Amino acid sequence: MRIAIEGGRPLNGIYHPSGSVNTALALLAATLLSEQPITLHNMPRTSILTALTDLAEKLGAQSSWDGDTLHIQTQTLTRRILTTEDTQASVGAILFLAPILVHRRHARMEFDFPLHRIRTHLEALRDLGLDVLSSDGAIECKAVEWGERRILLTQTSVTATALVMMLATRLGAKTIIQNAACEPQIQALAHFLVRMGATIEGAGSNVLTVHKADVLQGCETRVPSDHIEAASVAAVAAMTGGRLQIAATRSADVAMIQKVYQRLGIVLDLDQESIFVPRHEALVVSNREEDLDSSIETAPWPGFPSDLVGIATVIATQARGTSLIHEKLFNNRLIFVDKLKAMGAQIVLCDPHRAIVVGATPLRGIYMDSPDVRTGLGLLAAALVAEGRTEIDNAQAIDRWFVGALGKLQQINAQITYL
Repeated sequence: MRIAIEGGRPLNGIYHPSGSVNTALALLAATLLSEQPITLHNMPRTSILTALTDLAEKLGAQSSWDGDTLHIQTQTLTRRILTTEDTQASVGAILFLAPILVHRRHARMEFDFPLHRIRTHLEALRDLGLDVLSSDGAIECKAVEWGERRILLTQTSVTATALVMMLATRLGAKTIIQNAACEPQIQALAHFLVRMGATIEGAGSNVLTVHKADVLQGCETRVPSDHIEAASVAAVAAMTGGRLQIAATRSADVAMIQKVYQRLGIVLDLDQESIFVPRHEALVVSNREEDLDSSIETAPWPGFPSDLVGIATVIATQARGTSLIHEKLFNNRLIFVDKLKAMGAQIVLCDPHRAIVVGATPLRGIYMDSPDVRTGLGLLAAALVAEGRTEIDNAQAIDRWFVGALGKLQQINAQITYL
């Protein structure tokens, strides 16, 4: 999908972010732990969630949609194998190992991505006492029950934390997870499992204690809005001089983002369930530190999220001053700055993890592609800010995670056309 954007239009009105795909994925997998009916509201019907709902049905679930509400029940789990076709939609498909192991006690997962991407997950399974055999392209697991286990995750992985939490609700009498991820999607999963009948202590911290539930009951819950989408749109509104309300966004999810944005000259007003973006005349970086005006570093939750490093880089191009953008968590997420430089930005890429940005500089529209969603959000923001026309190829990467985002932006004055 290719789109054209006429930049420089202020975003005004009310924006409604979609439900969080990462949260929805975890909740979807967790529904298969119960044999009773479960209802999930505000489910984002992206291609990824549609593919994984189809996977749940292949495993034995019965599901139906009513708008953005998913009704699902899994009375019998009929399969033990996740094929390469099943896992190619998202590495998050590994979460379906939890209900398979709980109900069938043996699981096989085939995949075509490098094994190191799930090393933390496999180490966690072995630490729980599970028998795990791995080879290039497949893993096989045999479930065991345990009395009390204390495990230490080698990385604060959201997916590994979710996988262990789900297994622990049914297989372990008491499980203590140290160095656990505590992102909003993990908190939402913990609250969901508690509604189903599990006992989980420490949600929101990096130490979780999970007590076994003999049976997990049916329930209903609402998928919280995606705070990454909300924060991205808030930034674009500020950079374009618009005034915007972003509805249904929890203030706790964007508290650190608010602090970092303020360093880059963006002021956000928060209440319990909304973000208000006042009109900004100009952006000026603050928090002077030695020879830099501002330093932005990504970190595990509750630090500044890596998924917003592209947006932060674009903001830095529009804020007067010099900023250091330091991506500490993932490789190569700053490579896209070459496209910003082609648009007129003054950026020095020091290495794959650090970039120095000198602002404010006007951006001009160009042709570019969008290879993934994180790059896509940054490029979309740059296009909405730039003068003139920008064309973005492979723009479906944006809708793949943020359902209907392009259409919702059109409703608040973004000039976006499909080519």
